[in-house]
Amino acid sequence: MNGLNDARSHMQPGEVWGERWRLANSAIAQTYMEVAVTKQSLVCLAADKTTMDELVDLISLVGPYIAALKTHVDVIQDWSVERWSEFCQLAHSMNLLIFEDRKFADIGKISRQQIGGIYAINTWADIVTAHLISGPDVVDGLLAGWQDVGCQSSVLLLAQMSSRGNLLTASYSQEVVGFGIKHEGVLGFIGNGSNPLEVQNLRQMVGQQKMIWTPGVNLQTGDGDLGQRYGGPKEAIEAGSDCVIVGSGIHSSTDPIAAAKAYAEASWSGLLARGE
Repeated sequence: MNGLNDARSHMQPGEVWGERWRLANSAIAQTYMEVAVTKQSLVCLAADKTTMDELVDLISLVGPYIAALKTHVDVIQDWSVERWSEFCQLAHSMNLLIFEDRKFADIGKISRQQIGGIYAINTWADIVTAHLISGPDVVDGLLAGWQDVGCQSSVLLLAQMSSRGNLLTASYSQEVVGFGIKHEGVLGFIGNGSNPLEVQNLRQMVGQQKMIWTPGVNLQTGDGDLGQRYGGPKEAIEAGSDCVIVGSGIHSSTDPIAAAKAYAEASWSGLLARGE
């Protein structure tokens, strides 16, 4: 590690994150910001794998270079309570927040049941995503589901999406933000990382208290498969994102470790350039 990087390794979260750190009203937000500074990475790995072995092998390789892990528990073909528990223990031992991208969208009562259910998401997920299309009770239902098992976690609301043709209009985004910035159980918002201008506009709406996490990020920008679009990680962070969600750019690379390091460096340099 060179002298500059060594100096950065001793930075405190408040120095790096500035107003975002001071205004954060979420314990999960502060935990994430601490992990990001420790690892010098604002990367959440979208671990789009379908077997437990693939998932474990992937995070065993790149865990030191990412700050959070995004899962889709219901696509794991050989899921079991025991294997998933071991996987969660491994993730936490690597100082990773676990983010289940479930995109809850039902009424509060049903969402409370869904976050429990067969996968018991309320016992292991630090963060989940939700749409607000069914109304604000979805958030209270999810928080109640965590309280049912004595846990306290947080929700990311989808304010924007990076897929072509999505129906999250500007007026809808404003409604989501207007609700979310007032709710202590909301960690922040999902933004469109493929378009820095949209991220910038979202940050202006959100202010400094809540976080913005952005999918649609890749070092190779442009259109991807099945309607996905990609923007650069450094550009997304500079525009106001607090975490870049990266999937194929890491897990489909011929060298996932090198790729994870590259995304970590790009995201970290974006935060330092932002000059909070």
